[in-house]
Amino acid sequence: MTEMTFAKAINAGLRRAMERDSKVVLMGEDIGKLGGVFRITDGLQKDFGAHRVIDTPLAESGIMGTAIGMAYRGYRPVIEIQFDGFVYPAFDQIVSQVAKLHFRTLGRVRMPITIRIPFGGGIGSPEHHSESPEAYFVHTAGLRVVSVSNPQDAFSMIQQAIACDDPVVFFEPKRRYHDKGDVDESAGLEGPAGLGMDTARVAAQGTDVTLVAYGPLVKTCLDAAVAASDEGVSVEVIDLRSLSPVDYPTLETSVRKTGRLVIAHEASQTAGLGAELAAAITERCFYYLEHAPVRVTGFDVPYPNSRLETHHLPDLDRILDGVDRALGRPNSLSGIEEGEE
Repeated sequence: MTEMTFAKAINAGLRRAMERDSKVVLMGEDIGKLGGVFRITDGLQKDFGAHRVIDTPLAESGIMGTAIGMAYRGYRPVIEIQFDGFVYPAFDQIVSQVAKLHFRTLGRVRMPITIRIPFGGGIGSPEHHSESPEAYFVHTAGLRVVSVSNPQDAFSMIQQAIACDDPVVFFEPKRRYHDKGDVDESAGLEGPAGLGMDTARVAAQGTDVTLVAYGPLVKTCLDAAVAASDEGVSVEVIDLRSLSPVDYPTLETSVRKTGRLVIAHEASQTAGLGAELAAAITERCFYYLEHAPVRVTGFDVPYPNSRLETHHLPDLDRILDGVDRALGRPNSLSGIEEGEE
């Protein structure tokens, strides 16, 4: 085991994939000599050359179009979108071309493209630097969408994404880049836990409430589970990992045990991934549910400035309030104070 930051773990995973396959090529704005704005690709151009770690113009549509052409020619391009809100110029290429070509060609053409997107808030940046656009891509058939929450998954899942013959949108929680954790570099592509890229992980066992999150909020939810245990509430935390496809069997097993579901994400509530999870689990586990599924999310507003983002992002208190709602305890929406009937 080696202790690494989240950022270093992705760097190590990219390095391992490039060593394994000479067709893996990285492209993005300032990813070469600079190593990217978050230094995720630091040192890779020096070691693999400018023909495999390519500094591109500031043109996301052009980067994406070039990746499509390279995938046609047998390469496995890995592109970096510098910030989440910068992906929209490439949106047409992703949803109209990348997601469709395998089906359009009756399986003759594959698009093994990995699209790395730092996403989410918590770093005090202006608009277009702290967004959570995952629902757009989850809604698009033909794309795999994943989000990692810890250094080990960052190391393993970036390699799984690159090795996958399908296009993968790979969301990285930028406010966790400096978080540290143990990484088993000797483990295979599935990591020490033997989990595939499309498998959810039970991050903490519990019996009273199922709490589902992904990316940046998994750590917050684990902290909430510890806090809830101080009040005698046992919370099971599920790290979704794959947003499309969703590992519903793992979610169903947990909800049938606990009877309650809370879903947390930073994106706006309306038409967010939480809505789909709530609907799907209600359909699949209706007779096991003791309470309607609860969502704890960002608000339906454009991402606020840095002085307000702490109010916008779901935090420990808001998530615990969601747990109270699922348990039918006094909460922010009930209008009932503690001790009242």
